[in-house]
Amino acid sequence: MLEQTILAEDARYNAVIVNTSPLLYLHQIRHLEILQKLYGTLFVPTAVASELAEGKRKGVDVPEPESISWMNIVSTRDRRIIPLLSDLGAGESEVILLGVEYPQSLLIMDDALGRRIARMNAQTVTGTLGVLLKAKQKGSIPEIMPLLRELKTCGMWISPAVEAMILDRAGENNHT
Repeated sequence: MLEQTILAEDARYNAVIVNTSPLLYLHQIRHLEILQKLYGTLFVPTAVASELAEGKRKGVDVPEPESISWMNIVSTRDRRIIPLLSDLGAGESEVILLGVEYPQSLLIMDDALGRRIARMNAQTVTGTLGVLLKAKQKGSIPEIMPLLRELKTCGMWISPAVEAMILDRAGENNHT
């Protein structure tokens, strides 16, 4: 399934692989469809689908990737390497491993350690805020600031420095 090249607006990626937190946060602020608009088909590792299912069992409002036509749940080919990524959760580990298995992929994850490990493996990474910034640049959303407020309300921690940088890049640096 991952062998398909995604015919997305940004077709330079062979696959777009997404972790739990971007799916959760974008779903909770009612902007999950931005991912499809920007990237077309997404690949959701089995561990991410399991994490979301566990959240649903606990009563959290989460997306259900198995019922979303533009999301494909995929497994890694070689799970033996996952224990080597012991400081990461299962979702982050599988996102990184799928990125290694399928070079030229975009990984969407928020976890700082996961992002650092992915970059050490020469993988391209963005996060929830990067997705929103790209959506603003492409005209898919009019403003980022209200969405940042919603993300914070949903429990996403955004440092003042990161918030200022995102708003500056979005041309919204006059917000207070």
